[in-house]
Amino acid sequence: MILPIYLYGNSTLRKKSENITKDYPGLQELIINMFETMYKAEGVGLAAPQIGKNINVIVIDGSCIKNEDEPELENFKRIFINPKFTINSENKRNSEEGCLSIPDIHENVLRYTDITVEYFNEDFEQITERLTLTQAKIFQHEYDHLQGIVFTDKINPLRKQMLNFRLNSISKGKSKTNYKTKTL
Repeated sequence: MILPIYLYGNSTLRKKSENITKDYPGLQELIINMFETMYKAEGVGLAAPQIGKNINVIVIDGSCIKNEDEPELENFKRIFINPKFTINSENKRNSEEGCLSIPDIHENVLRYTDITVEYFNEDFEQITERLTLTQAKIFQHEYDHLQGIVFTDKINPLRKQMLNFRLNSISKGKSKTNYKTKTL
């Protein structure tokens, strides 16, 4: 089932999410719905707060990105439950990001290029995995949603001020998308 994506300005996007247990009601259906919603919106990642659930669940499918320089994205389809990460290197990369909750805005964000993620998969098996470059960027973007942070919080303050009118318009539902959305 395709779910509405909560847009910038909705208070759900600003709340810190909580861990879940393996007996969380409807977890498998939720994961399926999150992937369907993400694909319909043509995204590469989706965090549960973006569909109105303040729980620590992220879905990612990097194969949606065609990048010959990073072939590891082709097999980067993951479900992250209760994730946490550590930074392996202070190296960062500035690259463009967008967000399904902030349609039609793309800005450069500085992210760590090498992290290790600990999480549970959909079968509640504990996984530890190293992510680099674009994999790390996508994960950190989605992880921020679990912390109540959106990518525009991490851009240059002057640039964010210049985007205020557009951000306010999005929060009032004045944006066009090819997917269902929910505002305030």
